[in-house]
Amino acid sequence: MTLGGHFDLENKEARIQETDEMMLDPNFWNDQNAAQTIISESKGLKEVVNEFKRLVDDQENLEMTLELLKEEPDESLQEELDSELAEFEKGIAEYELQMLLSGPYDANNAILELHPGAGGTESQDWGQMLLRMYTRWAEKNGFKVQTLDYLPGDEAGIKSVTLSIQGHNAYGYLKAEKGVHRLVRISPFDSAGRRHTSFVSCDVIPEFNNEIEIDVRSEDLKVDTYRATGAGGQHINTTDSAIRITHIPTGVVVTCQAERSQIKNREKAMNMLKAKLYQLKVEEQQAEVDEIRGEQKEIGWSSQIRSYVFHPYSMVKDHRTNAETGNVQSVMDGDISMFINAYLRSLID
Repeated sequence: MTLGGHFDLENKEARIQETDEMMLDPNFWNDQNAAQTIISESKGLKEVVNEFKRLVDDQENLEMTLELLKEEPDESLQEELDSELAEFEKGIAEYELQMLLSGPYDANNAILELHPGAGGTESQDWGQMLLRMYTRWAEKNGFKVQTLDYLPGDEAGIKSVTLSIQGHNAYGYLKAEKGVHRLVRISPFDSAGRRHTSFVSCDVIPEFNNEIEIDVRSEDLKVDTYRATGAGGQHINTTDSAIRITHIPTGVVVTCQAERSQIKNREKAMNMLKAKLYQLKVEEQQAEVDEIRGEQKEIGWSSQIRSYVFHPYSMVKDHRTNAETGNVQSVMDGDISMFINAYLRSLID
């Protein structure tokens, strides 16, 4: 076994040195968002390079142990080698997965939106459950979560929520979650105890700072202000600082109430709008390519990517990769890496 290949250690170490020098610049913190992006990139690159070097050291140690066993067989040393080899193979598999995140914006923060489908309280409660699941996943994997917009349900759950998941490769991982998520369970809101099916749409786009150029004309925008509300309906701010921007030509709507400052909320909302318009452009280009190729992709509630079945049996199954588990509670507690990993691997199969 040899490590290296397309890893490009020399360029990664050069980029680390470059970012370290940028952080020493007295003007580095003048642009907070750009500074955080550089810090996140540097941290991610250092983790990748250090892990690569650790794996190389582990490989050399395994080869030395193997040579000793060839010269003088030893049962206990053989058991130790087998155990270390299993750990090494596991580390290689995890590292290979990380190397799959090589898309142009995989390293970026992610903007994740949840929108319950028809079904009122039942679907809105399912949205709240998914919000908890993604928050738990982010916390377990060292990502920071910021709520950009939150619209509570009438009785329970949410009508919509927008999160900023911040950290290296956040978008690379969470792009696997884009699609419709289906829940089957006995409804706690149905006095007759009947089984209900609910749907929530999850949209994920990369968060941009200044990486893209999107021309947005002021005359194409409708900007509304309103009073921000948080979970449970309480007022976060005492002023109408929340911002809603509608891009009239496309109908794209973004909202932000994360900050107390209307100016900061508007800035974040504009960044979200540009990201959505960029994503829309990419999807339109892909649709044209698919049409030329004769490919047809079904869009709608019937095209769910994953089913979460609580009754009559317990199972979570991803319909794109066939990855599945019977441990529903673990998944709802944020253990969704198996589905994310399976999806990322499917992209190169």
